[in-house]
Amino acid sequence: MNRATTGHKRAKPTLLFPLFLKLDTRTCLVVGAGAVGQSKIESLLLAGATVQVVAPQATSRVRTLARRGKLQWKRRAFEPRDLKGVFLVVAATASPEVHEQVYREARRRGALCNVVDDPAHCDFYYPAVVRRGPLQIAISTSGHSPSLAQFLREQLETQFGPEYAAWVERLGAARRKLFSRAMDPERRERLLRRIAQLGPGKRIA
Repeated sequence: MNRATTGHKRAKPTLLFPLFLKLDTRTCLVVGAGAVGQSKIESLLLAGATVQVVAPQATSRVRTLARRGKLQWKRRAFEPRDLKGVFLVVAATASPEVHEQVYREARRRGALCNVVDDPAHCDFYYPAVVRRGPLQIAISTSGHSPSLAQFLREQLETQFGPEYAAWVERLGAARRKLFSRAMDPERRERLLRRIAQLGPGKRIA
């Protein structure tokens, strides 16, 4: 029987909500401290998160970060109580059983969860990111093709060079200056748009 005649329809994919999270002082947990876990740990630290790590073993880099007090490393297997008070958790081990346990417990406690390379067990995905100082351009394919996201990131890295870091800082200074003046909001918006379109290397009057 044709599926269309049974009333069954393919579920419409859920659209992701794009946003940039402030993780400063937020407690984030990474389960696993191998090469993949290390990259997730470092990205969380870069965002100012308070990072806890649970793993029996860790890379030399993670061990160094723990010794320096940059993170808290619990040298053992994951336990559900590790998620107490956690805002966000990343599971990056080689064990599907551990990943399932982490995901179930995170859902129960209301913590955002990302299980590496397992889109069905992710509340969020890591985008491919181009960073130029305050400027961040994030690309996501909703887990369908990380390879495409990485390809697009490489294209954008060529289009938006290192000079954009200083340019964004200058735009921020210009914006603060204009907001310090008594000015019609619409005129201010036009000026800010015109300045932003000048591009790096151009003088801001």
